[in-house]
Amino acid sequence: MKHLQPTEAWRWLQAQADQPPERRPLFVDVRMEIESLYVGRPPGVVNIPWYEYPDLRPDPQDFARRVEEEAGDKTRPILLICRSGKRTLDAGAALEAAGFTDVAHVVHGFEGELNEHFHRSSVNGWRFEGLPWEQM
Repeated sequence: MKHLQPTEAWRWLQAQADQPPERRPLFVDVRMEIESLYVGRPPGVVNIPWYEYPDLRPDPQDFARRVEEEAGDKTRPILLICRSGKRTLDAGAALEAAGFTDVAHVVHGFEGELNEHFHRSSVNGWRFEGLPWEQM
């Protein structure tokens, strides 16, 4: 799995914009749907939760199946993002175990690490870097 800093990930996505749609990286937000909608998310991201409420337990095979349905092909580049870059490590490992060949994740995720006051988006992450995002 490739580990991309937020700005690297954004530049990579932009550099692939001229590819045919089926070869452009599939940008997957693995957070729960409510997290993605209300906290905010990068534009163009597809939400496929690693786990969802109320179970809060991942099903790696089902996750890989849903990503493959959306991607159309296990060779399509996949970019994963979550809140802090932790869930994407497990989700990416599950995709690689399922045969995906080009998986990357956004280091520090959308909100980044906690600061000394237990706040996110103030140390690192997608939003901290000033990259495009939207919110419901």
